[in-house]
Amino acid sequence: MADELRTTMESVGDRFNLGEYEIDAYLAVLEHGELTASEIADRTDIPQPRVYDTVRSLSDRGLVELRESRPMKIVAVDPDDAFANVQTSLDDLISELEARYTAPARDTEAVSLVKSRSTILRYVEEIIEDAEYELVLSLTPDLLRRFRDDLAAKIDNGVSIDLLITPASRAPDPAEFDYLEVATIARARRGITTPVLAVADGEYSVYATQDALRDDRDRYGVIFNRSALGFLVSGFFGTVLWTTAETLAADGKRRPFPRRYASIRRAVKDIREIDGEFYASVSGRHVESGDPTVVEGRVVTTTFEESEEVASFEMETEEGVLEVGGLVSALEDVEAQEIILGRDDIPNRKQFL
Repeated sequence: MADELRTTMESVGDRFNLGEYEIDAYLAVLEHGELTASEIADRTDIPQPRVYDTVRSLSDRGLVELRESRPMKIVAVDPDDAFANVQTSLDDLISELEARYTAPARDTEAVSLVKSRSTILRYVEEIIEDAEYELVLSLTPDLLRRFRDDLAAKIDNGVSIDLLITPASRAPDPAEFDYLEVATIARARRGITTPVLAVADGEYSVYATQDALRDDRDRYGVIFNRSALGFLVSGFFGTVLWTTAETLAADGKRRPFPRRYASIRRAVKDIREIDGEFYASVSGRHVESGDPTVVEGRVVTTTFEESEEVASFEMETEEGVLEVGGLVSALEDVEAQEIILGRDDIPNRKQFL
């Protein structure tokens, strides 16, 4: 197997080992179908004495045919035929490499540092795919276009999406781009210093500088792999980035109730913006004892500051009136880790299991 794999890789490498002159000559012949050596020299920067060696190299690789005539004709070979063996070699190579591939156990590490642009983008894509009910994103306009279809599918599936586009100067014009197709609410933030980030359901998250996505090897991305530490990223997003951005579009496709929330800020904002009574089922911990708990009842009041640094609500429960806060709460009675809101009665948690 090792010898076959090495042979396949060498075959692919040899086939694409084209120099600058070979590439220029090949593209010129491919465009015109048939050229003489002097015509190639006229259409490229290849010196006349080097043309013959160059086209013979292309002929040896099966990319062109040489027709001996006066003058000699260089004829393009159909790319489907010229690269058929290459495609086969690549397919074989991929199959053999996949047979050897062992998927990394990502769940074993709560936090990882990555520098590769492709790796960071792969995690962003994975986080978008994994989101079940809540997604917060800070993306560049190019990444918005890249993930547009994925985000639209999540909106259709009832996922709440807070979308931040940066820099604002390059954000698509709301008159020409349908932000509500890809987000529940979208904002734009000035400056290229804003990081790229994604958080799914308050846990699985990635944070990276824009420099890291330009393959700056001195920069990096941080992955919180399904870790409770993801709240650090979502908290930074909600209090620092989101509050200093301008709204592009809001009131997108309304998700039906009951709704699940990882962010108490999002839950409180919905309660305040939508008229009527709300009932909540909250899973989390008692702030003082740290014991896990589920508290349920009618929402009585909410507390919210425009800076989003403060967000909480009080609810009538069997234990009396309790105040519910977000992760790492200190002043409230209960630290909410997951919130389910209903309109007519206490929501049934079992339907989300």
